[in-house]
Amino acid sequence: MIASAVLAGCLHVADRGMGRTGGHAEAWVISLADADSSSGPTQALPAAPASAPGDSAAPPSAPVRRPSETTASTTSSEAEAGGTHFRVETPRGPVHVFRPPGYHRATAGVVIYVHGYYVNVDQAWHEHGLGEQFAASRRNALFIVPEAPQSGTENSPWTRLSTLVARACRGARLQVPPGPWVVVGHSAAYRTIVRWLKEPEIRHVVLVDALYGNEASFRRWLDGTRAHKMTMIVKGTTKWAEPFAASLPYTVRAPRVPAELGELSPAARSAKLLYLSSQIGHFELITERKVLPVILGRTGLPAVRKTTPPAR
Repeated sequence: MIASAVLAGCLHVADRGMGRTGGHAEAWVISLADADSSSGPTQALPAAPASAPGDSAAPPSAPVRRPSETTASTTSSEAEAGGTHFRVETPRGPVHVFRPPGYHRATAGVVIYVHGYYVNVDQAWHEHGLGEQFAASRRNALFIVPEAPQSGTENSPWTRLSTLVARACRGARLQVPPGPWVVVGHSAAYRTIVRWLKEPEIRHVVLVDALYGNEASFRRWLDGTRAHKMTMIVKGTTKWAEPFAASLPYTVRAPRVPAELGELSPAARSAKLLYLSSQIGHFELITERKVLPVILGRTGLPAVRKTTPPAR
């Protein structure tokens, strides 16, 4: 849960960009003025960089901690949600790996999920029920969840996605599957994801109320090849997401987040850019545990086999 002190500190920030420090905002947050009245108290959205809604080559950087790469990883594993959950301790922080029930490596892809502010990766895994959400998606993929910034003063230590995937699989003693990579991020996760966009394995990016900076970088990635697709779920980030979507002729819109994939039109299911206006609150998009299982079905990853036992 988000600390009450954070909620109490919400500010309405004008377009003039008040609260800037050292080239980027670190302490201020934006009130979700359009938050659903049924979602309880006013919710806080982590602040965008001072440059938003513009763009730069990379998001504002905090110093990246570089522990010794020679430090050995330690791994624990347990049965979870019908599959296997690994927690890999690395010099760059814990990484969670989930192999779902029915996983078949030959046709599997990789899903990398990046959490937002106010939680660390261990809290996100347990409090948001990520293993359960991944299993409920029924996607044939390895799911990888790294540590990510908890505030604007931090930056992700995983500046190369390929390094993260290799380290996670090596720690879990699993082979990297040959299929496409899907990157999913909530809220301020865009700061981590934008640094990964040059990785050729990425085929689909899912931004869960997570586009409020670096729009030009995301557009360059989306326009880079016909194979690139994006799903945007928009609640509190309309100020940035709406102009981005309106500028792209291939945007397909839906008025709400579907309860199941079949509620989307064929055009929406196959869209290069799908823009979903959310009836669900910014944090509840993750904490209610209903959205990720549905949206992952649009990413092109195959479904798991019902009868195939987990295999390395």
